[in-house]
Amino acid sequence: MSMIEQFSLELWQARLEQKPIEPLTDRVPDLTIEDAYRISLAVLNRRLAGGETLVGKKIGLTSKAVQDALKVDEPDFGFITDVMVRQSGDTVEIARSLIRPRAEGEIAFRLSRDLAGPGVTADEVLASTGGLAACFEIIDSRIMDWRIRIQDTVADNASSALIVLGDQWVAPDTVDLAACRMAIRTNGVEVATGVGAAALGSPANAVAWLANALSEHGTALKAGEIVLSGSLVPLQPIDAGDSLLVEVEGVGQAEVRFV
Repeated sequence: MSMIEQFSLELWQARLEQKPIEPLTDRVPDLTIEDAYRISLAVLNRRLAGGETLVGKKIGLTSKAVQDALKVDEPDFGFITDVMVRQSGDTVEIARSLIRPRAEGEIAFRLSRDLAGPGVTADEVLASTGGLAACFEIIDSRIMDWRIRIQDTVADNASSALIVLGDQWVAPDTVDLAACRMAIRTNGVEVATGVGAAALGSPANAVAWLANALSEHGTALKAGEIVLSGSLVPLQPIDAGDSLLVEVEGVGQAEVRFV
């Protein structure tokens, strides 16, 4: 079995069994970003073969602080399947699907037409977007104790676990994406705020980056897909019993409860 096959099998089983594995980079210190993306795609293919459906993609590491922490200078990406999607108001059982989750507040884009790089611009992203919604991305790591380097998180689907979509979609031309304010409340208490500019200057810039990055891997963003554009606030811890609410000025809100 090749390294790609072995690591993809381990990560796939870790997701199914909710049992984290040792960091890949502890075992292969010179693991490349390119190999990490091959592992991520191999895990996705295992999931699709098991009956899941690809419904979108996500961008990670849009924050300069997180990039500095992982010693990288660009974002990464992962995949969203149908089993990862929750709706605002849903309850998530941590013990059934998660290991050590955290929450990110983001703006979701729903595409109305394909976006294929290279050369995609933020204006093209907005022209290709049918709607925007507030959302949470629930990130989690199948790597033990979150001991990750960039290669580990890329291989592990950019540490993505679930998404919680807001209860409304708005037209992109009604929102100032760079300036819109986001607030996160945990159990009714405001715990974090941010603005759209936190995601590469604008969430539309982040989606353009993704479309262009995907072209280097021979794929594209597709009409109908949901694209998560990156967190606008610091990671938020999650414990059983917590209720989280994200509200984005001009966009809407999403809420989720954990048990």
